[in-house]
Amino acid sequence: MRRSKIEQQPDEIRAQIDRLLIKAGFAGYDWLTQRIRDELGADVGGSSGLQRYGSKLQRRLGAIKASTEAARMIAEAAPDEADDRSNAIISMVQTEIFDALLAMQEMEEETNPAKKVEVLGKAAKNIATLTRASVTRNKWASEVQGRIDKAKADIKQIAAGAGISEETMAAIDARLQGIV
Repeated sequence: MRRSKIEQQPDEIRAQIDRLLIKAGFAGYDWLTQRIRDELGADVGGSSGLQRYGSKLQRRLGAIKASTEAARMIAEAAPDEADDRSNAIISMVQTEIFDALLAMQEMEEETNPAKKVEVLGKAAKNIATLTRASVTRNKWASEVQGRIDKAKADIKQIAAGAGISEETMAAIDARLQGIV
């Protein structure tokens, strides 16, 4: 699939085009096309190409906004102190990337090798990001569990010194397990 003239622009130019589209409310494409040529010196083709690009950008932004809102609503409705949702999301994305890599290996020989290398590079970058997120999340969970275990040991020591029975300590421990 051929990339549009806008998609062929350097990242910083595309970012400026994106900002102009957003600021204009995704309207006035004839005017925007001329403004981009004049101010940025970028050849974006005609206004219809800019409109197609703007529509894709608007859909992406809408999807991001909807996902962000859904995540906020879920977090409010069902707090996740253990961060199980993040673990699930990381696992799902890792699975999808793995499946995509397998599909790429099965591609026909006719596939453009440069395109294949580009896609593999992007996948590798995303895998590295996911791996860092997973490692950071697991390190955090381990640190939290360590603090919980230390606090429980401290509580048991204080309780033993205060003459609290094993039965009462077991009830306290069970209650703490329900919270954490």
